[in-house]
Amino acid sequence: MNRFDQAKMLLKVKKLQKELQKMTIEVEEGDGAVKIEITGEQKVKKISIDPAAVDLNDIHQLERWVEDAVKEALQQSQKIAAEKMQPFMGMLGDLGL
Repeated sequence: MNRFDQAKMLLKVKKLQKELQKMTIEVEEGDGAVKIEITGEQKVKKISIDPAAVDLNDIHQLERWVEDAVKEALQQSQKIAAEKMQPFMGMLGDLGL
């Protein structure tokens, strides 16, 4: 792979990274009691909790919903990023990345 091809590849990867930054993944737990929004880069944008759907006497349930929502959002984000990066993986190894 020549330098021109390498530069072209890096530009495509950077473009993909920008796409992931703009992407939003939303996950709900507890029938909508907890909503998480993260970017394709796994950065939390927003956590929403519906007070009407939460039993304050069972905070442990709320904690589980938040934990489950975060885990699911991260898994979805990782899966999307992996799928989008798959075509570049072999070529990036050639670049030392």
